[in-house]
This record gives sequence, structure tokens and C-alpha cells, in this order.
Amino acid sequence: MEPRRRLKGHKATTTCCIASRDRPGLVVTAGEDGCVCWFDLRCKDAQLVMEVGTDPVSSLCFKPGNEDILYVSSGKDVKCFDVHLGTSWKALETYTYNKEEINQIVCSTKSSFLAAADDGGDIKIIDINQKCLYKTLRSGHSSICSTVQFLPWKPWEAITGGLDSKLVMWDFSKGRPLKTVDFGSPDPKSSTNTSQCFNPAFIHSIAVPEIDIVEKSGKICAVARGDGVVDMINIESELSSLRSKTSTKPRKGPQSTSKDAASSETADSNNQTLHLDYSLGGHTAAVSCVAFSAFGERGKFIISGGNDKSVKFWDWFKYLDQGRISNDCDLLHLNIDLTKKVNWLCTTPAASENLIICDTTKVVKVYSVS
Repeated sequence: MEPRRRLKGHKATTTCCIASRDRPGLVVTAGEDGCVCWFDLRCKDAQLVMEVGTDPVSSLCFKPGNEDILYVSSGKDVKCFDVHLGTSWKALETYTYNKEEINQIVCSTKSSFLAAADDGGDIKIIDINQKCLYKTLRSGHSSICSTVQFLPWKPWEAITGGLDSKLVMWDFSKGRPLKTVDFGSPDPKSSTNTSQCFNPAFIHSIAVPEIDIVEKSGKICAVARGDGVVDMINIESELSSLRSKTSTKPRKGPQSTSKDAASSETADSNNQTLHLDYSLGGHTAAVSCVAFSAFGERGKFIISGGNDKSVKFWDWFKYLDQGRISNDCDLLHLNIDLTKKVNWLCTTPAASENLIICDTTKVVKVYSVS
């Protein structure tokens, strides 16, 4: 499959991209050149080019309810811009709470908080209405915290992943972890092959469904791993098992052992994990990013991009409908072979030109997927 369009505007490798929910065709991209480009897919060239600074831009997010306001992470800083302020591109606000370089920022859709995950393993929770630091989440990760998401169905909870191979669920109102899932421990149920085992199960990206599709998808999280696996974790089941373990009421079976509130388990310990690996047609190298599809039946596809120069569409609603993986349950809907490794991807709500890919070049690729 060839890209429908190529978006030019950056002078160095593109790092990330986001697509508007409210304005179809609006795509914002960032790059190692320290620039942010605004594209209208109805037009040929970049509509705006923002020079944020000299450091690479690592992440972007819109302010919920007002997509004219854009948050940008560059180096250790989070900057806020208003697209209507012309070409001066002076930041409305600059937050300098992170002590190490920021890997991802994200805004809560249900509240006024922004989370910034950094190389030191910390996550800064910033109150963007009060313009101040709300909480620092630390001691959950022993290495780089690479990715963070708020849980839209739990206004005071967030989930993070790191290069310590741990997925941490947080109550950020109290600043403490609720539960840790360790992907670094061997999983005898996994069919990951020997060649992939040399790659640690670092967590590079996580995605959660938007609140309006949770009724179909469930309260889940997609996890992009360094060993080529995409995991689907049932968050509510994980937290339910935690509540049962910390209950004073005795329980039969393997859940009878009590631990502290921030318990730690290996992945798949509760059989709540769906592994999308090479045996199902998955990635043969690290998965760099993962997202839920925004087009058609929203959330139907899990879309993953990797260092094996491929993008894969997983029709995981088939798994929901059947409740298991069988020979006639072909979850891999589409594979797109690329010429470069994938840095990031996103989707738009449109029927065409709905997949945006940032690879290791300075040109953003646009594909049409039905």
C-alpha cells in the first residue's frame, strides 16, 4: 500500500502527530527540528509552522474542549500555545517542573490536569487551570517513564509505562500507585519466539479507549512492548483482583495471598491479557506506538507501528465477540509494509486519508484505510 499523501514542512525527523476530533482534516505534527506543523488535509502545504525551540519536540496534545490551545513538550519544558495569536508563537505558559527530558504529555478529558512523563521515571501532574504543579508521581518506575494516559472513566486515576517493563496504575489525587504489572518477568503462556526474547519487554506506548466506546471495548489498555508484542490489559479486572487481594475476607485459590495496596504482578497472572504477537502475524521488532482507530466503528481496530517497518491493524472486536482466539478468528485485519521505522501514528475520523504516520524521515505519510 502506498501513501495517499506526503506532508512536508519539517526539516528533520518527525517525532509525533495528533489529529483533531472537532475539525476533520486538521493534523498537527512535531519533529526533531523543534517545530510544530499544522496541516489541513484539504490543502497541499502546511498551514502553519511553529518554531517552538531548539530542542526536539517529543509530544503534543490539545486542550480538551478547545483545540486552538496546544500543549507541546520540548526538552524538560511543557509549553502552551494559542494558534490564534499569529506567527510570533510566544508561549502562553511554560511549565518547568520536570527535571529530566519529557517523553509524553497528555491532557485529561474530564478535568483540568496535564501529565508529563520523563526520563527520570517521574510523572508531573499539572493543574492547567490553576497553572501550577498538582502532584509528582514517583517511585513507580525504576527507569525511564516513556508513556502516560489518564483513565477517562476514573477522573483521579492514570496509567503509565516505562523502560523498566512495568505498567503502573495510579491514584494521582493521592500521588501513589495502586498496582504494578511487570512485563519483565517470564510468561510461560506467551508464544514469543526466541529471537524476540532478546528484546526486553520495555513499554514504549499505551492507549486507552475514549469514554464513549468503553461500553463496547471495556475498561482496557493497549500496551506496545519492546519485544514485539501488543498486549490488551483489562484494567478493571486488574484493579478488581487487587481489591479482592487486599480484602480482609479470606478467599480460596491463588488470590488468597494478601499484599500491600500497590501490589505487583506478572502480566497475564489473572488471565486478563490478550497477546498480539508474531504467531498471530504481529511485529518482529519493538512496537513503538499503539492507538485505537477513530474512523468507522470507533475503537474497532488496535493500530500498532514498530521498528520492523510495519503498521498492523488488529480487529480486536472479533476477539470481544468470540471471547477467545481460534483458528477462524483472524485478528490481523491489515498489514502495511513501510520503508522506515515508525516513530508515531494517529488516526482521523474521516472515511479516507485517515491514518497519519511519522517515521524516521522528515516527511509525514497519510494513508487511506477502509
